[in-house]
Amino acid sequence: MLAGYTAETLARLQFAFTVSFHIVFPAFSIGLASYLAVLNGLWLWTRDRVYLTLFDFWKAIFAIAFGMGVVSGIVMSYQFGTNWSVFSDRTGPVLGPLMAYEVLTAFFLEAGFLGIMLFGRKRVGDGLHMMATGMVAVGTLVSATWILSVNSWMHTPQGFGMNDVGQFIPLDWWAIIFNPSFPYRLTHMVLAAYLTTAFVVGAVGAWHLLRTPGRRSALVMFSMAMWMATLVTPLQILAGDMHGLNTLEHQPAKVMAMEGHFESHPDGAPLILFGLVNEDEKRIDYSIEIPKLSSLILKHHLDAPLDGLDTIPDDEEPPVSIVFYTFRVMVALGFAMLGIGLWSLWARWRGGLGEATWLQRAAVVMGPAGFIAVLAGWITTEVGRQPWTVYGLMRTSESLSPIDAPAVASSLVAFIIVYFFVFGAGIYYILRLMDKGPGQAKVEGPTRTAGTTPAQQVQDERPEMQQ
Repeated sequence: MLAGYTAETLARLQFAFTVSFHIVFPAFSIGLASYLAVLNGLWLWTRDRVYLTLFDFWKAIFAIAFGMGVVSGIVMSYQFGTNWSVFSDRTGPVLGPLMAYEVLTAFFLEAGFLGIMLFGRKRVGDGLHMMATGMVAVGTLVSATWILSVNSWMHTPQGFGMNDVGQFIPLDWWAIIFNPSFPYRLTHMVLAAYLTTAFVVGAVGAWHLLRTPGRRSALVMFSMAMWMATLVTPLQILAGDMHGLNTLEHQPAKVMAMEGHFESHPDGAPLILFGLVNEDEKRIDYSIEIPKLSSLILKHHLDAPLDGLDTIPDDEEPPVSIVFYTFRVMVALGFAMLGIGLWSLWARWRGGLGEATWLQRAAVVMGPAGFIAVLAGWITTEVGRQPWTVYGLMRTSESLSPIDAPAVASSLVAFIIVYFFVFGAGIYYILRLMDKGPGQAKVEGPTRTAGTTPAQQVQDERPEMQQ
C-alpha cells in the first residue's frame, strides 16, 4: 500500500499522523484544566453542589485526556531522532533548551499538582486543593507557551547565528523565544483550546438536556459553554485576522495559497469563497468570489495590490490544494461557532436555554467542531510552511535522517494499528463517561452483603433535590 513513496513523504505522513492524534488532547486539556479551576472556584464561593458534581465529572475525563496527550507527545519526540535527525542536529542548540524548559517548568508543574487535584480534596483542604487545580491550569498554559515558541521560531526564525558545521546557534534568547509570529500563534491556539473545550462541554450539556429536560447540571454546563462561545469566538476571529496579517508579512507564500491567488492582483484581489484548485493549470476552477474583498481584509484598502504565487519560485510554493481547503474548513467552523453563540443569546432573551431544543441539537452536532477546526488550522499552518522546516533557511528534504523508505513505512503502519486500538479505546471510554453524565457514578462491586447496611446510593441531582 505504501510502496512507491519516498522516505521523506512517508516520514512526513508519519509525523502528520502522530501530531494529528496528539494535538487534539492538549487542545482539550488546556481548556478543560481552566474550566475545572473555574468550577472549583465557583464551588468554594457559592457552595452550590452542582459545581462540585460537575468538577468531579470533568476531572475524570481530564485525567484520561491528559494521559493520552502525554503518551502521544512522547512518541512524537522520538521521531525527531529516528526520522528527522539532521533537523535535530542542526536546530538542537536553539530548540533543545526550549523543549527542556517545557519539561522543567510546565510538565513538572502539571505532574506535581495533578494528583492533589484529582485525589486530594479531603486530604489537603479546600485552599491547597484550589491552588493545585490552579497550578495544573497554569501548567497547561505554560506548556503551550514553550511549544508554540518552538514551533513559531521554525516559522519566523530570529536571534540565531550559524556555526562552522551548519548548526543554528542562539545569540539572543529573548529574540528566539519572542519571535515575530509567537504572540499571535499563542493567542490563537489558546483561544482555540478554550473554544474546543466549550463546545465539548456544551454538547454534553445539550445531550443530557435533550434526554432529561430541566436537569440542572446539564443546564449549568450548557449555559457556561454558550457564554464561552458567545464571548470568545469574536475574540478568536479578531486574533485570527491579526495572525493572518502577521503571516502575510513573514510568510507571504502561505497566505497566497490560503487565498488561492495564483496570479498577482495589482488593482485589488478578490476573496475566493470557494472553488476547485487546479494546481496543474495554476488556477481556481468554478470559483465563487467577492471582488477586491481580499485586499480590504489583508491591506485594509479595496484597491491595494496583492502578489500571487506567480512571484514565488515553483520549488518554494506550498501545496496549494491542502492549504486552500483546510483554511476554509477552519474559517467556516469559526463562523458556525459564532452563529451558535449568537443563537444562544437570542434563546436567553426569548426565555431560556433549557427550552431551546433546536439550539441544543445544533450544539450536539457542533461538539467535535473545535477539534476539526484545530486540526484544519494546524494543517494550514504546517503545510503552508513547506517546503521548509526552518522557514527560508532549511528545507524539509535537508532535514531527513539517512533512513530507507521501507523502515519508515513499517513504523508508520505500526503506529496506525497501535494508535487506533489504544487511543480508540481511550476515546470510547471518554464518550461512555460523557454519555453517563455528571452525578451518575455508582459503587463498583456488591452493594449489599450479609451483616452490613446498604451502600449509600449516589443519585443524580435534579432541581427538586437541591437543598
